Amino acid sequence: MRKTAQSLAINYKNLLLFLFAAFFLFQCSPSESTPDTYPKRPITYIVPWSPGGMTDMTSRVMGAVLQNALGQPVNVVNRTGGGGVVGHLALSQAQPDGYTLGAMTVEITLLHHTGLTKLTHKDYTPLALLVNNPAAITVRADAPWDSLPDLLAEIKARPGELQASGTAKDGIWDLARKGFLKAADLPESAMPWVPSQGASPALQELLAGGISVVTASLTEVDALRKAGQVKSLAVMADERLSSFPEIPTLKEYGLDWSIGGWASISAPAGLDPAVKAKLDSAIQVAIKDTMYINSLTSAGANLQFIAGEELTTFLEAQDKTNEVLMKNGE
Repeated sequence: MRKTAQSLAINYKNLLLFLFAAFFLFQCSPSESTPDTYPKRPITYIVPWSPGGMTDMTSRVMGAVLQNALGQPVNVVNRTGGGGVVGHLALSQAQPDGYTLGAMTVEITLLHHTGLTKLTHKDYTPLALLVNNPAAITVRADAPWDSLPDLLAEIKARPGELQASGTAKDGIWDLARKGFLKAADLPESAMPWVPSQGASPALQELLAGGISVVTASLTEVDALRKAGQVKSLAVMADERLSSFPEIPTLKEYGLDWSIGGWASISAPAGLDPAVKAKLDSAIQVAIKDTMYINSLTSAGANLQFIAGEELTTFLEAQDKTNEVLMKNGE
């Protein structure tokens, strides 16, 4: 009986040691969220604007090449509403585990100055700036204006009758309109703004005749330009773009105004440095992919890659510049 009791005690002790060892190994084994094994499941890529626009196009191309670099699917989802607030908020509130990425756009340096949200670029882990596209003034192909002076003459003759769109109120393309009108010594009311959820729905409204002008990037209007449905009268850049050499700048007409809309790839704030390092490496591979370069440049995108401390400096400068512009009523 004593040997049996001793044997049971030894077996019980061994069982406890086995369970402790198993628990220890389980705790120390890699999980899907550890940097060493990231990524082990699909990644969500949030776009705060409608399908078809510049941000959506850039994000989808980046997602396609990024999944090759990471070895996991990257699923792009559009979360629109609130002038970009809904999508930006969704990205900021996601777990900073690398499984939710998204497009942080120029609006993040505008929205908090309007009081629509408290979000700023500090609520994210910026990974890379991808594109920076100047605004353009676009009208229907059958519009009676063949040049910017023609359009300006119409605006002056019929103040308030021609309406423009391209994004939400006080969004980057609205700011482009305000600056254009101010450069032409015209009040904002001379060409009122019709808010939209992005360039794509604004262009559809333009084709339907609901508005007369769209201020958005040439990238966003390029497909319709090639189809002969719209024409761009001028671009708000310091000099003509190499992708669109035929389109004059505002400055060529004596209007000193330039502005652009940019899109970055970002993650929620607090991203693990090891996961960020993997994403940084994957993005470096992605931006060199011929599909990425050819797809965006053929659409007229102005590629501009900025990362690291330079990107942080860029975001801070954009925030300060846009705050001044908005406070001055431009």
